[in-house]
Amino acid sequence: MLPKHLLRPILFSLGCTLAFQAGAETADDTSTPEQVKAATTLQGQLPLQELRNFTEIFERIRSAYVEEIDDKTLFDYAIKGMLTSLDPHSAYLQEDAFTDLQETTSGKFGGLGIEVGMENGLIRVITPIDDTPAEKAGIRAGDFIVTLDDEPVMGLTLSEAVERMRGEPGSKISLEVRRGDENELLSFTLERAEIKVASVRTEMMSGDIGYVRITQFQEHTGAELKKALQKWTEDGQLNGLILDLRNNPGGVLDAAVDVVDAFISSGVIVYTKGRNPQSELRFEATADTVAGDIPVVVLINGGSASASEIVAGALQDHKRAVIVGTQSFGKGSVQSVLPLTETSAVKLTTARYFTPNDRSIQAQGIVPDILVEQSEVTPYEERYYKESDLPGHLSNPTVKAKNDVSEKTSVTKESASEKKDSGLLKKDFQLYEAHTLLRGVSILSPVRVNASEG
Repeated sequence: MLPKHLLRPILFSLGCTLAFQAGAETADDTSTPEQVKAATTLQGQLPLQELRNFTEIFERIRSAYVEEIDDKTLFDYAIKGMLTSLDPHSAYLQEDAFTDLQETTSGKFGGLGIEVGMENGLIRVITPIDDTPAEKAGIRAGDFIVTLDDEPVMGLTLSEAVERMRGEPGSKISLEVRRGDENELLSFTLERAEIKVASVRTEMMSGDIGYVRITQFQEHTGAELKKALQKWTEDGQLNGLILDLRNNPGGVLDAAVDVVDAFISSGVIVYTKGRNPQSELRFEATADTVAGDIPVVVLINGGSASASEIVAGALQDHKRAVIVGTQSFGKGSVQSVLPLTETSAVKLTTARYFTPNDRSIQAQGIVPDILVEQSEVTPYEERYYKESDLPGHLSNPTVKAKNDVSEKTSVTKESASEKKDSGLLKKDFQLYEAHTLLRGVSILSPVRVNASEG
């Protein structure tokens, strides 16, 4: 998860010398007072015995390893080992990985379209991105990638696995995947493509229910959402909104804040806590709210991570939305990008996210208000005889004439809208439940927001 303000270069220096065998604990007679002071300060800050051990191992590898390895490669390995041992999200970003990270936050990159993480030495699919080779081939959130081009991923770092999956558009790669408790591996052959992630997708559903799907939080996500909401309210009426964050892996923090700010006008959205005071941030809503009164349902699942959880948690704590679906992924940590050179950087976990009610998202996620597992809608058809089926039944004196043109037009319009929804809703039970919930709310207390009402 990349806070936008942390993408600026952060300059820092590492003062460390490896020449300990010449006498690191005491200075010789020719040392200046400044050198003695510097050596004393260094001794107080760094674990000298551990550094001696490191240099000893480093020298043994250089001189005795079965194949010759240059010093730069060994130092790279050492840095990677330090970072990957901390947590699954800290990493040493060399040129390709650093470039990939910048491309991903901009919403355009080359590859398969899979958001992944490391778990038990295997690559776990957090979510496939919509309309990408991975999603089209049937890769699912929760799948474990076992091999890439017939080579095991066990032993690879996360950045190394991602680098292998990236490549020129049109080139192919084979994957073997373990899914759930299935014993047999699933095989996929994917053709890499240029991944252009559409951040916000919208659709108007029956009952004047707006549907917004956010696939990933990019720099302009908040502006795109507000533009869609303003268009709906200016064009007519809006009774409710479904905000679909399922399988959304996160993205830019500022974008998540902007999305929440579209629905609330005051209060805390999210804050962070870390050891370094600079990592402690607090984001609050502004009065620039375009949908302050519209009933909202937020859809989440196990593929909803990071920025998605910030949005769901904030709206849940402010009682601004009903959260529907299954428990989210639980990535509640902040990664800061610390550039070392123009082509390399350290991605270091520096803080944790907290919701307005002081809940940590880390390793817990967001628990939905209404738990709804995913399935297809399979209605059971029953036939009942009604009063109107009986021969000689009395007519209803309050029913309008069948030739009422305005009524027929209204019914036809609603039927067309419902027909458009029916295919999607039958395949997506979570969306069906969210839509049904908002239809019920709009029937009891219709909002009917338009531009003139503000």
